[in-house]
Amino acid sequence: MNFVVLGRGSEFGSRCAPGFLSAIGDAVQALSQAKQLHALLVTADLSCHPSLPTKLLRSYANHGDIVSARHLFDQIPHRTVLLWNSLIRAHARCRDFSTAFSFFNQMRRSGVNPDGFTLACVLRACAEHADPFGASMVHGTMISSGLVSDSIAGAALVNSYSKLNFVNDAHQVFDEMPERDLVSWNTMIMCCSYGGNAHKGLELFHGLRESGEKPDGYTFTGLISCLRGSDLACIGEGIHGLCLKEGYTSNCHLRCALVSMYSRCNVLHSASLLFRSLSQVDLVTWSAFITGFSQAGECEESICLFREMMTSSQCAARPDSILIASLLSACATLASIRPCKEIHCFALRVGINSSVSVSCGLIDAYSKCGFAQDGFRIFEMMPRRTLVAYNTVILSMGSNGLGGEAMQTFVAMLNEGLKPDKATFSALLCACCHSGLQMEGRKLFNRMHSEFGVEPEIDHYVYIVKLFGMVGELQEAYDLIQAMPVVPDSGVWGALLWGCSIHGNKELGEIVAKKLYEIEPRKTAYRVMLSNIYAVKEKWGDVKYLRNEIAKEGMHKIPGISWIENINF
Repeated sequence: MNFVVLGRGSEFGSRCAPGFLSAIGDAVQALSQAKQLHALLVTADLSCHPSLPTKLLRSYANHGDIVSARHLFDQIPHRTVLLWNSLIRAHARCRDFSTAFSFFNQMRRSGVNPDGFTLACVLRACAEHADPFGASMVHGTMISSGLVSDSIAGAALVNSYSKLNFVNDAHQVFDEMPERDLVSWNTMIMCCSYGGNAHKGLELFHGLRESGEKPDGYTFTGLISCLRGSDLACIGEGIHGLCLKEGYTSNCHLRCALVSMYSRCNVLHSASLLFRSLSQVDLVTWSAFITGFSQAGECEESICLFREMMTSSQCAARPDSILIASLLSACATLASIRPCKEIHCFALRVGINSSVSVSCGLIDAYSKCGFAQDGFRIFEMMPRRTLVAYNTVILSMGSNGLGGEAMQTFVAMLNEGLKPDKATFSALLCACCHSGLQMEGRKLFNRMHSEFGVEPEIDHYVYIVKLFGMVGELQEAYDLIQAMPVVPDSGVWGALLWGCSIHGNKELGEIVAKKLYEIEPRKTAYRVMLSNIYAVKEKWGDVKYLRNEIAKEGMHKIPGISWIENINF
């Protein structure tokens, strides 16, 4: 592209600026051209034109040249709201949210009032930066500046609150909006999808239609995304039918959302039919489809689908850490080491093995395949060890009988300054149970509240009762259950009955069994344990009575299964 060099004070500056302004949008296609135009504006004495610098700054921002955009901004003495918006948007696009918010504050201090576009941009930055305080501050600015009724800023505020998981605040903002356009309705419905609030989503969809607005593809996509669980499959099929009636099923994004919905609702046949009919499948749809099979227990099929995805020409995108973590969960369910190692090698090859979710998934999968030490080596190589990673590796070692190593890892976690949570103590107490560390478990249980302020929950009581049962302290365990601040469930009483069975305590066993019959009257395992206690005491009449009762009621104990995988490396 060739430009005519114009001198200062030429007639171009006074008479041709409007035409030149309209041409800039078409002319600026590359960063080098933007710099040429910038030089031309300075030469032609047009750098202070009210609209041209804004377009030029946007061009710099679109090409990622934030330094040039900031340099241009600093040279302009009179900054309009459009110019401020362009700079704020430029930093937000580069995910430099703190700088974007800083410029927003500078803009307010300079006396320039923000408009709806300013607030929408800053609110999106707050959502992406996980900054609820910033969102609340912008909300206050909206109220003080009279922009609370602005549809663009209002929709952005609803969206920001919903992404920050402030669902009630999002609902309140939406309810107070004087005018709700289709964008606002869609934003609110999509808000419900983030938390899987299907009831509220359907209620909003009904309100949208009652208001006279006609739903579009975005509406149906948001509504479909709210549906999770097999109990909502019928509603999902109804919405699918409505999409067919309204003629929206040709929309690729909507069809992908339907595949995801059927996968989440465990209607895998419908998900498969829709998936196979898609001409273009993105990574999100592949992930939803594969994860749907994994969550439905079809773990082998989910791994086969992943292999198909990797050889398919439909998906050019590289699998992300979310999909890999889901596949590792399937490997853990199968307790199959071969696919676990395949996925581990793939994660190494594409460079996502250091992701926290992938690392934790590998630790868990190796643990459930019986290779806890391999999982620990992955933990040691993690560049950043989070609390979740520590909890995962402690549980991994503990469930494989490495209680001492689990305790050492806990000490290392404390030395790094991390504060244990409920999951940490659940993993530690589990480790004590598997390794018979009764005294260590009792000390940990006492430290939970006194030292770390963590209130024990049901699973913690299950483990401590089991530890008491191991050493025969059954009465102490019974007294602890009686003093629990929450109602004990079958897991807690079952742990005590297991202890009674181990030590042949018939009197306490009968009391505990009676309570278990009230909670789960048709569970056979408790009757079998009680009959074992009677057998130890040679109460054969009672044994026969219990066994006959099991047969008469048609109850069956679920048999255990085991297998040995043929491992060839």
